[in-house]
Amino acid sequence: KSETIIQIGNYPVMESALEVLEILGKKSKIILKAKGNSIPNAVAVANIITEKMMNGNSKVEKILLDTVAAAGIGNMTSTVEIILIKN
Repeated sequence: KSETIIQIGNYPVMESALEVLEILGKKSKIILKAKGNSIPNAVAVANIITEKMMNGNSKVEKILLDTVAAAGIGNMTSTVEIILIKN
């Protein structure tokens, strides 16, 4: 299986969605990764792709949530992986 990992940051959501759409055109599976404040962007990108751009032709296969603790500081950062697949 070919899968591509895309890191979602605090970029404009539509810009990220178009980039993801272009890659999903060539691949069957994409993993969107985001952490902290970028998580809502990753969720928005996944929704735009599955609901609007590829309506019925793609879906969220799995969502993985995790938390990473910075060494020794005690700060926790949430992370998300959203796996999109073409139907």
